[in-house]
Amino acid sequence: MVETDMNWPWQYNFPPFFTLQPHPETRSKQVQAWKALILDYCKRCKLYLIDQDVIISLLGELQKLGHAAPVDKAKHRWEIYWHTLEEWASIVYEYISSRGMQGSVVTFYELSQGEDVQGEEFYEIHHDVLIKVLQALEKDRKCELILSDEDQGVKFF
Repeated sequence: MVETDMNWPWQYNFPPFFTLQPHPETRSKQVQAWKALILDYCKRCKLYLIDQDVIISLLGELQKLGHAAPVDKAKHRWEIYWHTLEEWASIVYEYISSRGMQGSVVTFYELSQGEDVQGEEFYEIHHDVLIKVLQALEKDRKCELILSDEDQGVKFF
């Protein structure tokens, strides 16, 4: 692949650009932006083929580094971690520690969507990724997950 100086469109720095939008009109605009981005990139790099195996291979390399994990056996869907799960765990625990919240029980909603975390990097973290982050903390005995049908939260130590 040829390297190029790419002028990324404004959408590239807009997080919803990377999540398939549910509203038909918004999704249409998103798909158009992605098509333009892919075609422009391929044109600049003189790429004429993109192989699914290459994409899976790259995701596999990210997985080796702890930055991705397949969600299904067919490897059609992947979780992407710009921080490894351990790094996310440290970020979350640093937040808890800095606020003296050890001994507290916090719901998953409070931890990922609450007003108090709006300025934090883990604000709006995907629910399944949050659970994996908390499982990493649980493994280090820094918390205990509460996963009953009625309550979903975590007690920090």
